[in-house]
Amino acid sequence: MSLPEPDDTAHGHESPIKTPKQLLLTVVLAFLIPIAVIILLVNLVGSSIRTGYGSDSQTEEAIAKRIQPVAGFKIEDANAPKVFKTGEQVFQSTCSACHGTGVAGAPKFGSKEAWAPFIKQGFDDLLKNAIHGIGAMPPKGGNASLDDFEVARAVAYMTNHSGANFPEPKEPAGGAAAQAAPAAAAPAAKSAEQKPTAQPAAKAAEKPAEQKVAKAETAPAAAGNSADNAVGKKLYESVCITCHSVGVAGAPKFGDKASWDPFIKTGLDTMLKKAISGVGAMPPRGGSQATDAELKAAIEYMVSAAK
Repeated sequence: MSLPEPDDTAHGHESPIKTPKQLLLTVVLAFLIPIAVIILLVNLVGSSIRTGYGSDSQTEEAIAKRIQPVAGFKIEDANAPKVFKTGEQVFQSTCSACHGTGVAGAPKFGSKEAWAPFIKQGFDDLLKNAIHGIGAMPPKGGNASLDDFEVARAVAYMTNHSGANFPEPKEPAGGAAAQAAPAAAAPAAKSAEQKPTAQPAAKAAEKPAEQKVAKAETAPAAAGNSADNAVGKKLYESVCITCHSVGVAGAPKFGDKASWDPFIKTGLDTMLKKAISGVGAMPPRGGSQATDAELKAAIEYMVSAAK
């Protein structure tokens, strides 16, 4: 009796497609899946930054933002009446460096508990201390360019947001008249300059002038970067001076080589990074709205003074 021969097809792999419906579905998916993948890739590439037609890169706002200067400068007419800063502007530019975080015992902005003992002293005493300085706070918060009226506005702004109810200081009268006085004297000065002078006197004046020029040419270019860094000096005198002039809360004191040396060793990039994000008692950007470039200039100015 012979055994039947094995059927090779009985043990082969069976196809997953068993019906015409499954075959049709497979064919459709074979087309749709690659198309879907292509569409997703196109959207992914298209979601990146576009610089050509159809993007926002050529709008007036985008162009103005790209070409704006690193540091802002404002040209003011010296003969124009003084425009006083508001209390909020003075606080943001000068006072926030300490009062924004409560550095070195400064009453923190908005804290009624911290400001209560000072408010009890009265507005006049508060203003007097703010103008002349008290404790770790230098006169006018370290910003000597502030007018007494601007300091008064800042005091009222901070105290009224911290539990007080002081009236808004009145703008001093005669400010415009005081500014107009030099302008009125200008024509008289010009007419005096136009008067002819004696020739011998003019020749005698030439020699001192020549000597001054010679001295100026031979004088060394002292102060280097600190003298040329106008942007850094301006930011220091308006913001950084509040803490760095006296070394408040561990801030390296301006011009003190020993206190600046550990920071200088870390490098300019590290110091700039900490100035931007804030470190220790110093708030981000020193509590100001300064740009990265302005902060870098201020650091370079202070570092140059400590070498």
